[in-house]
Order: sequence, then structure tokens, then C-alpha cells
Amino acid sequence: MDDAIHLKYLVAGPNDLLWGTAVNSVGFQDVGPGEPYPPSNHPSRYLFSEKRGRVLDEYQLLYITQGQGTFRSATQSHPVQVRQGSFFLLFPGEWHTYRPDPETGWKEYWIGFKGGQMNTWVRNGFFSLNRPVWHAGLRSDIVELYKEAIRTATQQMSGFQQRLGGLVAHLLSLAWFYGRNEAFSEVADQINRAKILISEQFRTITPEDVAQQLCMGYSNFRRIFKEYTGFSPAKYIQEVKMGKVKEALTNSTRPVKQVAYEMGYENEDYFFTAFRRLTGMTPLEYRAFTQGKRK
Repeated sequence: MDDAIHLKYLVAGPNDLLWGTAVNSVGFQDVGPGEPYPPSNHPSRYLFSEKRGRVLDEYQLLYITQGQGTFRSATQSHPVQVRQGSFFLLFPGEWHTYRPDPETGWKEYWIGFKGGQMNTWVRNGFFSLNRPVWHAGLRSDIVELYKEAIRTATQQMSGFQQRLGGLVAHLLSLAWFYGRNEAFSEVADQINRAKILISEQFRTITPEDVAQQLCMGYSNFRRIFKEYTGFSPAKYIQEVKMGKVKEALTNSTRPVKQVAYEMGYENEDYFFTAFRRLTGMTPLEYRAFTQGKRK
């Protein structure tokens, strides 16, 4: 795996796509300063001119482990900086071009794939044409996954496409995970502190109380908290409270009204309505179900 170039191009059949993801190509190349790019040893359907660009019929996830360069696409018409620790995602049917800086070159890993699973993630907004480049940092676990994909593609043992499909899913999950945490690195400590405050004071705390204790303006706190967690502060507090309620219902025989009051619900009707909306059961039905008493 220390070679300057290591490429593998694969044939994916219809049965492979039934798994949800089929891999067409995987590889690594080390492009030194001043070397021509892209190298000429790729199949014709993958070759492209940096000036003219190209369009693929698959996704490709590229990861830069050394050097820097630029990326452009039909959606991102202005050059986007790519650097060590950056991912960029190529979309099927989308014109794109990219190249390393001639002064630095770069080391790149990539994997090309298609399938319904990725289409679902794109449709649900996890990956977008509007944000094809993001920074995840230099991560050894990501590099090892690419290396394992190259080994798997080289050996081509029975079921190798399904193994590669799992590696693609793992790579995408880490790309998403590390990318989000890099993007929120400046506020992560504050959001985690907010979650601790809510966990400790969930019975009485309000979103405004949390923002005040963090010395943040409420509107800014609410926006950042929702972007980071996927929940508004009010919804997150409700989820924490309901989690505590469900835990108490499962692990005790205390009356439901007492449990609700202990967890900060003073309005009984509101509590029953909110609980049923969240779980689809009444509190007593939930207790019977989780304690194995429901017929």
C-alpha cells in the first residue's frame, strides 16, 4: 500500500445493487509536486481534463491525506479549497473538476459506488450538491477503511461486493460524523455543557435558562443547539424528561401521577397527552408493556 498509485476497477452486477451499494472503483494515488494530473493510467471512462472536467454515472468519495488543491462543480462554480483532511463527494450526473496544487501535489484515496442506500441519504439531506467539500481532519481510522477496501477489491473473495458496501457505509458515517464535529468544534463544549445542564435540571429548566447560564443570546443558542443536536432546546428538554418518565415507569410501581409530578409535569392532562403522542401508549400501557405484563 506504499506504492505511489494503487487502483482497482470492478464490475458490479444487478445482484450487487440489491444489497443497496455496489462499488465500481477504489484506489490511492500519491501525486508529487509538479506531476501531471490526473495520471494517464485510468480507464477511459474515468480520465478527464482538469480544464474540461467530466461527468460520472456514480458517486465517488475522495479523501486527501497530504497536500492541497481545488475543486469545482456545476453547483460550486467557484474553486473550493481542498486540503489535508478534506473529503469531497462527486455526484452522478454532476459536472466536476479538481486538481492538486502543483506546488504541493497531494495524496488521495477514493472509492466509487452507486446504489439506493446512498440515494436515500442524499434525498434526506445528509449529503448535498451544495456542500460537496468538507473538512473531517486527518484520521487513521478513515485511512484504514480505504486500505481495507483496496485489499478487499484486490482479493475479490466470494461476497466481496457486500463487504465493500459495508465499508462504504462506514466511510460515509465517519465522514459525516467527523465533518459535523469539525464544523462545530468552536461551540461543541458549550453545547455539551448545555446538555449536562438539562440533564441535571430537566425538571424545571427552560431553554432561556440554559442560554442564560451559558452567557449566550437565546436566538443564537437555539440555532446552534438545533444544528448540532437536531432538536430545538425545548424539544430536547422534553425528550430528556420523557426518558426519565419512561425509566421510572419501567423500574418502579409508583403511581403515574406521582412519577409525572416528580419529573416536573404539574399539568396532568398535558402530561398524558404528551406521553401518548410520543409513545403511542398511555403511561399505564407503557408500564405494562415494558414490565412484560401486557397480553
